[in-house]
Amino acid sequence: MLSPFAQFALCSLLALPALAVSVPAGTEVQLRLTSEVSSDQPSGTAFTAVVIAPVLVKGVPVIAIGTQVNGVTADAHPNQAAVNGESEVPATLRLQVSSLHDAAGHSTAIAAAVAGIDNARESVDAAGLMTGITASRTFTALADAGINKLEAKSSGFGGFLGEIKKSLVKPADPAIDYKAGVEFTIKLTQALDWTPVIPAVVPPPITPAEVISGIVAQLPFRTVALKPPMPSDLVNLLFIGSRDQIESAFKAAGWFASDPLGRVSTFHTAQAIIQNDGYNEAPMSVLTLDGRPPDMTFEKQNNTFASRHHIRIWQVQPIFAGQPIFVAAATHDIKIYFSQTSNSITHGIDPNIDRERAKVTNDLVFTGRIQAVSLIRRSNLPKDISNATGDQLETDDQIAALQFKP
Repeated sequence: MLSPFAQFALCSLLALPALAVSVPAGTEVQLRLTSEVSSDQPSGTAFTAVVIAPVLVKGVPVIAIGTQVNGVTADAHPNQAAVNGESEVPATLRLQVSSLHDAAGHSTAIAAAVAGIDNARESVDAAGLMTGITASRTFTALADAGINKLEAKSSGFGGFLGEIKKSLVKPADPAIDYKAGVEFTIKLTQALDWTPVIPAVVPPPITPAEVISGIVAQLPFRTVALKPPMPSDLVNLLFIGSRDQIESAFKAAGWFASDPLGRVSTFHTAQAIIQNDGYNEAPMSVLTLDGRPPDMTFEKQNNTFASRHHIRIWQVQPIFAGQPIFVAAATHDIKIYFSQTSNSITHGIDPNIDRERAKVTNDLVFTGRIQAVSLIRRSNLPKDISNATGDQLETDDQIAALQFKP
């Protein structure tokens, strides 16, 4: 399902009159935690979250970005290690949302279940129950088991290896622990009757439309990988604004600048994989555009290295309304695997790159720093294409253009 900015018409500033609206059961709402939740805390612990993408009914925004959600935890059980021949029991947690509140103080009850946790190592079932990792099956636990066996055979040497391991990596934490900023999606289990006291709005399109469309038609649209040197990701976003505006907006939206490739970042990457943990500044492979590496790279993770949102950004020559223009290629990493093509561990992406285009757009609009947004169709894109590691790329051929406020 595409998020709102991949769907809406972008004809004028849209606002909903203060009339009751029925939001159908099954509607998804994208949220960001504003408080921490944990399987180590008792059930009934209160939490808060905020809507980070407008909710549409028949193409019209009815629940605005910034609307607050309250709830409590349920089925909170910490991980139970294997003892006395019993199997390990993973941690569990459920987030029960209970009410919706807008900036004018209007509130209503809401019935929904968690449909997914963004970039999380935990699984979520159809009823919204989250189940944690099995600590005894992680790389670091398996390494400990091997060291213990060696210690039994060669007293002293296994202990020596164990001390080295402790200095390099730590045991995986099996708790379900989400800090403020973690994002998740809920799905309404009952229709929601909502009267928006404050109109839900989205930014207007960029004007003059023919000028920005003409610029887009002349811009490069395909990146090239260094290893292997093959055509790769498509450009799917454009930013009108300064480098400082872009950097500060991504920071405000919870994204991190990535570390450069090198020995230090490679070591931290190995740590994250072994510990089954995240690495907020994980390095990215180099993709070039017109022969140049990116000017900026940002990413957003959670608690696993296997999944992340990430974007590469290049400044281009044209200007618009006196402002610089940057183009970007954004994709969502959803798994890691060993690539036979590059002979290294690499990420696999969600083939629908329009979802990531919408994710970036929603995140930046949420910051309040975006003046206008347009979806601009391109006619020069090749069909049936893949990136350099063989992942298929699916798109409606449009680029999202975002203009920053002065």
